[in-house]
Amino acid sequence: MLTKLKTKAKDLKMETYTLYLVYKDARVSWWKRLFLGIVIGYAVSPIDLIPDFIPVLGYVDDLILVPIGISIALKLIPKEVIEDCRRKAREEKKKEMPIGKKTSLLILMIWIVGLGLLLIWVIDGLRILLT
Repeated sequence: MLTKLKTKAKDLKMETYTLYLVYKDARVSWWKRLFLGIVIGYAVSPIDLIPDFIPVLGYVDDLILVPIGISIALKLIPKEVIEDCRRKAREEKKKEMPIGKKTSLLILMIWIVGLGLLLIWVIDGLRILLT
């Protein structure tokens, strides 16, 4: 069973990288790229909607939301684009998967900036309410 889960995890990682290549493909419309960006960003993000330390619920997004997002994204894209990008992903896998630490760091930085802006907005709101 553990081997099966590891295989599924590798497949999910490969599909995420395939979606990254689809995102960069010029044949994909802007609104599909927007959806792909959200799915890819959430899949590689170190921050989840439900933190992993919460028993059972913490893994719901990793086990359900990410695969559903990837599945929907794959259905939105024409099959020839998906196949081209899967082939490229397999070729690049032999070299190294570039999506990983650098992408996670970038997404983490975006989350930090976003949370910082949210904090500033809340503090300003409280300041206005208290005066």
